[in-house]
Amino acid sequence: MAKRDFYEVLGVARNATDDEIKKAYRKLAMKYHPDRNPGDKDAEEKFKEAKHAYEVLSEPEKREAYDRYGHAGVDAAAAGGMGAGAGSFADAFGDIFGEIFGGGRARGGSQMYRGADLKYGLEITLEQAAAGFDTEIRVPSWDNCETCHGSGAKPGTRPKTCPTCGGNGAVRMQQGFFSVQQTCPTCHGSGKIIPEPCPACEGAGKVRRNKTLQVKIPAGIDDGMRIRSSGNGEPGVNGGPPGDLYVEIHIKKHPIFQRDGDDLHCELTIPFTTAALGGDLEVPTLGGRAQISIPEGTQSGKVFRLRGKGIRGVRANYPGDLYCHVVLETPVRLTEKQKQLLREFEASLGEGGDKHSPQSKSWTDRVKEFFS
Repeated sequence: MAKRDFYEVLGVARNATDDEIKKAYRKLAMKYHPDRNPGDKDAEEKFKEAKHAYEVLSEPEKREAYDRYGHAGVDAAAAGGMGAGAGSFADAFGDIFGEIFGGGRARGGSQMYRGADLKYGLEITLEQAAAGFDTEIRVPSWDNCETCHGSGAKPGTRPKTCPTCGGNGAVRMQQGFFSVQQTCPTCHGSGKIIPEPCPACEGAGKVRRNKTLQVKIPAGIDDGMRIRSSGNGEPGVNGGPPGDLYVEIHIKKHPIFQRDGDDLHCELTIPFTTAALGGDLEVPTLGGRAQISIPEGTQSGKVFRLRGKGIRGVRANYPGDLYCHVVLETPVRLTEKQKQLLREFEASLGEGGDKHSPQSKSWTDRVKEFFS
């Protein structure tokens, strides 16, 4: 079968620029790549055809030979397998992978990478979480080395082009007709090696510093939530964007309240006399003091609900509630007189029958039924 004209395969004019040729190939490679067209032989052949056309037209010497002699001018080189031209294919296809997966290439051919994200744990009080506040944090950062001005090389020397990748930052690996790139193991993607590293930064070109950041803690934030500070993570490599800083919130244990979402819970300890006779009690809230009326005959475990006395969450329109759980306090270290008074009181309760202790009567009946 006669071979089609390479310019026709890529759909470009014969005077097309290198960028136009590269752009056309990338478009066809994305469309006909075997991974996107599994089992489609026609798409696979078109992918191979476009790939071969790009290998020739992306190399100045091969393109000149093709323009002069047509397919005959490049068939001899093609018969020898995928030589230097495959490097250009890998460059273009590396860009395609970058578009799909978010990677990229820095100027000059070196691989560029986004910096790593950092996490910072910030411990705050429940009151601070409820009200919100502004604070400062100190986090590790990197600055250019003042000795080598960021080059990583000892003063008076310069970095050199990596001999393994030729300054490209990546090396090519080939399996059949499919060629991919990997980060150069010698220069780790920078495209440069440093024969004499800077003694101040040990060749890194940067030194660790601490920087102070302003962080706004929103009202209602809960334990485990994170606040993102864009661009304050680790710096990128070879011009890549920096990562982000995540401030993770940890709320200290409160001596009175336990938080459950936007609601608060607390124990309300009262003497048994108040529980029996009733009365008014002051209870604490995050906004100040509140008063609860204890009715006569209040039992341990009774829960009083104070609407709107909880926390208004970061995404809530209304604050939660405060739940006060009654706990009866048994008197201790009684005097003989007090004990005698309690015995007399107990006897008077017995004279009234079960009406004074309905729960005890119910409990006794259940126990008898269980054992019977």
